[in-house]
Amino acid sequence: MTERLQPDVVLLADGPTGFTALRSLAARCRVVQIFRKPNQPEAGALRSFANNRDIPIAELQELAQLRKVIADARPAAVVISSFDRIIPPHILALCRFVNVHYSLLPHYRGRANVNWAIINGETTAGISIHLVFPELDGGNLLFQQAIPIGPDDTVTALYERLNAIQERELGGVVVRAITGYQGTSQNTDHASYGCARVPEDGEIDWRQPTDTIDRLIRGLTPPFPGAFTHLGGHRLIIANASPRVDAPCYIGRVPGRIVGRSPTDGWVDVLTGDGVLRLFSVLSPNSERPCAAASVIGSTRATLGLSRLDLLHRIVALEDRLASLEQLKCAPE
Repeated sequence: MTERLQPDVVLLADGPTGFTALRSLAARCRVVQIFRKPNQPEAGALRSFANNRDIPIAELQELAQLRKVIADARPAAVVISSFDRIIPPHILALCRFVNVHYSLLPHYRGRANVNWAIINGETTAGISIHLVFPELDGGNLLFQQAIPIGPDDTVTALYERLNAIQERELGGVVVRAITGYQGTSQNTDHASYGCARVPEDGEIDWRQPTDTIDRLIRGLTPPFPGAFTHLGGHRLIIANASPRVDAPCYIGRVPGRIVGRSPTDGWVDVLTGDGVLRLFSVLSPNSERPCAAASVIGSTRATLGLSRLDLLHRIVALEDRLASLEQLKCAPE
């Protein structure tokens, strides 16, 4: 019996999500080239897997690299996973492209899909594998699976579950696409989009409802920059927190004010716009790992967040520094 040849594919991927894509494809296809995003932290697991199987791996600095590989290797498909560069139509015309997108398309097209799903209070997330058309995340659907979002789920946990589905399904889905499966079209009337997020979007507004702040914290856990506040003018990332369901009713309320603290158990209670959020662990600028909130926040008189007085002090300090520099510049030699 003649052994069936595995189809050749190129993979555009990075990070843990890209690694699970590679493992899935390697089981069903022959990966002839991997391109990573430029200027990213070293992807040890991805590179190690590729090196052990003699798969070339490089950073995609310019699209000419991809165009050359497609022309030379003539792959049956180019697969994209955790690679947020938009591929222009003239490149898409060269080959079949398949993309992995962590949402239930056509909902949450665009960026930061899993983060937005938690932050927006969705009860369901999912994975879509689709053909790539020039329209952003608009290609025919080859595979979809939904997963529930629980009240305590973090973006870290959701990525782990979605990565596991990708590893189980991607290789087989790509092979079906290569052998002619065209999938089903999306209903563009139901399309919705998420914009890109930057680290500064994670600042906590303690005037918001407790559940809103809790979702922001859970939606920005590692590897994302984290939801943050300020203490004494310094940034403080909230690593782990939970709404207090048995909190006293505060009719005198200053959002951000610390109202409870346990040095023994390490937690700190902070007022929000409508309740109390218990902080369990935080990450301060001087620490590499999260530590107990009570070890950093030492007083129930403290208030989290930047006040107008804090900002005024910063402005005055900057003005004083500029004045000192001007004096040094004008001083005779």
